[in-house]
Amino acid sequence: MYLPYFFLISTLMMIVDGGFTLTGSSGPLVVPLGGSVVLPCSVETPLPLEDLEIDWKRSDKETLIHLYQDGDIRPEAQHQDYHDRAHFFPEDIKHGNFSLLLNNLTAEDEGQYTCKVYSGKEAEETVVEVQSGERLTVSGSNHSISAYEGEDVTLNCSVNSHIKPKEVEEVSWKKRDKDEEILVLLYQDNKTLPEASDDRYRDRVEFFTDEIHRGNFSLRLKRVRTEDKGLYICRVFTERLSANTTVILEQLGFSGLHIFVLLLCIAASGSAVIISCLIYWKDTSRCVPALKVSLVICPNICMFIAFIIWGVTEGSFKESVTCCALYILRPVTLFWAVPDLDDLQDRTKPWITFSTISSEFAALTVIVYSVLFTYAWKRTENFIQKGASVLLGICFGLLLLLCLCIFAGGFCGIKQTKNIFIMFLLLTQFLFLLILFNVPSPDLMDLTCVVFVAVLLILVVYEDKGHVHLHNRFVLIFGAVGIILLNTATLAAELFLKKRNGERALGDLRVIVFPSECAFILCWLLFSTYAWCRGTESVRNTRTQGQQLSRNTQTSHELN
Repeated sequence: MYLPYFFLISTLMMIVDGGFTLTGSSGPLVVPLGGSVVLPCSVETPLPLEDLEIDWKRSDKETLIHLYQDGDIRPEAQHQDYHDRAHFFPEDIKHGNFSLLLNNLTAEDEGQYTCKVYSGKEAEETVVEVQSGERLTVSGSNHSISAYEGEDVTLNCSVNSHIKPKEVEEVSWKKRDKDEEILVLLYQDNKTLPEASDDRYRDRVEFFTDEIHRGNFSLRLKRVRTEDKGLYICRVFTERLSANTTVILEQLGFSGLHIFVLLLCIAASGSAVIISCLIYWKDTSRCVPALKVSLVICPNICMFIAFIIWGVTEGSFKESVTCCALYILRPVTLFWAVPDLDDLQDRTKPWITFSTISSEFAALTVIVYSVLFTYAWKRTENFIQKGASVLLGICFGLLLLLCLCIFAGGFCGIKQTKNIFIMFLLLTQFLFLLILFNVPSPDLMDLTCVVFVAVLLILVVYEDKGHVHLHNRFVLIFGAVGIILLNTATLAAELFLKKRNGERALGDLRVIVFPSECAFILCWLLFSTYAWCRGTESVRNTRTQGQQLSRNTQTSHELN
């Protein structure tokens, strides 16, 4: 019975205190995209314009949409996304109507809006929700996807059923890598564009073509690598709508091929250490020559196979080809550093004698310059670059012919002819590199391989002069053990870092492999030069002693 008196007293107190109540929308406002909508906000009793402030904001983003302050509308305070789209009704504000007109509605305009009114010391607010009449919903995976190296995975992305596939103008899959996005695959104008994909994903990604008409734009990623780990974004665009979904790809562990690479690294480094210890432990044993041959061959063969598998799983084509070529030819270099080469078995000697440094130089020249020529030829685009590629092709053909002549000269033992071919080969290489700078040039690691070939040429000159055959155990251990330990540790560390961080630490293993090989050859040349100087001095001393002895003998005869 006291309830009517309570409401009466409350109303009288509100009138006395000057309070007010805002009226908004009773439910969500459903508006078609591109249309206009009035966001209601009003009071029954008009408020004095003095000290009146009205601000409209997005509830979720706190973005200022419009502001009325100090008796005037302040369009300069609006967020840039709402310039010329959000308007008050100026003539109705004095009558208590604070509603807002929002034109050209977009999908991003969906959400809740807050109208807050300040009058004197009083403040009230109301919330209005806006919904789009049509929506584009893109759904993906609710949980992250895990995969092993080398497997194929599916990244889900599907569009809601009421959107027809013909209405979809573009679908893009991108991988977020730090501050940039890498294009994985693009669907545009009702067709897939694999040529637009980044080089890291080309030929490894595809859509499910038979499912596109059902709105399924899921991505199949083939032969997963450790660098594929990360966040993937599927963006769908229609004429007026856009939406996206994300998929996280995780890694669980190494594949069988990666474990095999690690085992090969352990086998290479372990065999190098064990065989070298056996050589020094049984220095007088008859099996030492065989152990020395094993020290030269076994670790390098293991690394050769490891780099082949590395190229299949993680490495680039240029990286794997050049590293494999270097390791299959390294025994040729090391055989010339083996102490007591003459003590090797008769069956081994002819093969070692035929495997000369000049043969290794010619083989590496063909491989390194073949890779450079292939990539330079593929990257030519305009007419001028194509002309440069023709010149590159001519130089490359001469290079192959000269290398073949060097092989023939080394096989026949004709040093003078072989030296002439090497001089022409140097000139051809110089012209090749000169033309190469007129087309999209290779990276620094490719030029590192060229520098190594140039350093190897110095060894060829020493070989022809007879200075390169050096019986030095330090050189053998440095080349057959030290470099193997360094490169196996680098390769294993690269695998573990890619597993942990999802990206390679070095980017190209040639940055370690070829400089270390250059250091080995330069060290070898230093010791060889020192030994040659010592030998020359010894010969000179022997001749001096012989001449002195001859003089003493002659003097003795004269005295007699």
